[in-house]
Amino acid sequence: MDLWSIILPLFRPALATVALFSFLTHWDSFLRPLICLNTMENYSLPLDLRFFQLVADAGGAPREHLLMAASLAVSIPGIRLFVVAQKYSVRGIVLSGIKG
Repeated sequence: MDLWSIILPLFRPALATVALFSFLTHWDSFLRPLICLNTMENYSLPLDLRFFQLVADAGGAPREHLLMAASLAVSIPGIRLFVVAQKYSVRGIVLSGIKG
């Protein structure tokens, strides 16, 4: 019981940081899905954005505004997770400066 009530609150900022970095690493992965996936239905979001850019550059009408809107939509989950995890990171920094 003491383990969960004493040690876990001390590790929350570190766990939040590791979870944030791990999520962003896997969310933004480009090279591994590019190598492993062979059908467009299974592409990750960064691969879809790149494919969208290539189709626009291949001779279609300029669609940079749609590419920027799609990029923003892909970025929103990472930004939301950062805002939530920032609370724990700041709390960890503040509490680490307190001497008891």
